[in-house]
Amino acid sequence: MRHFEYLSDAEIQRLFHRAPQPFTVDTDPGMLAMGLGATLYSPGTRPRLAADIAKRAAYGVVSLVVCLEDSIADEEVPFAEQNTVAQLREYAQTGASGPLIFVRVRSAYQIRLIVDGLGEHLPVLAGFVIPKFLGSTGVEFLEEIEAASERTGRRLYAMPVLESPELAYTETRRDELEGVRQLLMKHRSTILAVRTGATDLSSAYGLRRNRELTIYHVHVIASVISDIVNVLGRAGGDGFVITGPVWEYFSYQERIFKPQLRESPFKEHDERPLRAKMIDADLDGLIREVVLDQANGLTGKTVIHPSHVAAVHALSVVSHEEYSDACEILAATTGGVKASQYKNKMNESKPHRAWAEQLLRRATMFGVVNEDVSYIDVISASDQL
Repeated sequence: MRHFEYLSDAEIQRLFHRAPQPFTVDTDPGMLAMGLGATLYSPGTRPRLAADIAKRAAYGVVSLVVCLEDSIADEEVPFAEQNTVAQLREYAQTGASGPLIFVRVRSAYQIRLIVDGLGEHLPVLAGFVIPKFLGSTGVEFLEEIEAASERTGRRLYAMPVLESPELAYTETRRDELEGVRQLLMKHRSTILAVRTGATDLSSAYGLRRNRELTIYHVHVIASVISDIVNVLGRAGGDGFVITGPVWEYFSYQERIFKPQLRESPFKEHDERPLRAKMIDADLDGLIREVVLDQANGLTGKTVIHPSHVAAVHALSVVSHEEYSDACEILAATTGGVKASQYKNKMNESKPHRAWAEQLLRRATMFGVVNEDVSYIDVISASDQL
């Protein structure tokens, strides 16, 4: 797999100073987590799930979750379990090398059911997503995943979702996060990334953000995300990749506020029609939230509509300016400060080093655009809206 694999060699050369690198499920987990990008959720009840996966992979999806939890009704669970196994077996027989496929289970018994059901086709599965994860409830799931890995000789990853009320409420959050941290550290080799569940966290207060606000405008939930990053996202080898929460909207409705995409960048890149198209698809709110995700230490995002994928991935590409800064910072091995090559900021090698190291990991997975190229050009070339 490779991000933007659907682009021609000529388009890759036109857009990228450093092209995205190929990866597989066996790639270093730190790099793999950084490259998850827009993780598309799909209910396990979809009758043509195998065909859907193939279609979405062709349009740039590199990580996908088949959901057996909240996206399906309780009475649909038996059918969803059977359908998920059958559809993943069917997809495995196509011989496709991607995307990274995870199953979101609601009960630990489903881990063995899925693994045993896939049998010789288990390599199609990258791992499991664990909902409502807490230090007290996650043990059973992690031990079941690790037992399956040992039994089959195939490493299966876990992605816990932090979304329980105990994490939302201030009086229990600190102890619960510490319990989560201790459990994740104990099972570190199994944890690929930590996902944030803003929808469930919001439900603890009867809240739902509208399409014209980001999750960071909902302060009670933004404070939870801040604490999750504080405890689990620290630099220096003790942290985990933490992914951004789902963006729930995908169609145009009447607005209260003006669109959130400035017109001038689209004018400069001769892409005014693209701006109108993105606004009609409600992608301006998504783009703003992705930028704020990154500013707050989150990488990648849960998405529920294919139109979101191109935008999230385009915003994950590293700019030429960021790349130049990171290389300059890492080249200064004895400390010090100097003006950037772009002459618009200072680069201080010691405090900026952790940022630079993370940025270069993202650059490996998503690439670095040429000096005169922006995310607008990448979205336009993707033509996936």
